[in-house]
Amino acid sequence: MRFLKHLLILLAEFGQFAWHNKAWWIVPIVLVFLLLAALLFIGQSSAPFIYTLF
Repeated sequence: MRFLKHLLILLAEFGQFAWHNKAWWIVPIVLVFLLLAALLFIGQSSAPFIYTLF
């Protein structure tokens, strides 16, 4: 739970940075990185089930 709290604080600080410096171009890059991290996390949990099929 503490990890999630720190992650949300980090994302809020990033949003404040982008808002203050008008760095809107960096927001899609970070969103893509977060999406890739989520896909890797989901892929790790489903890998054992895929291996049993083959």
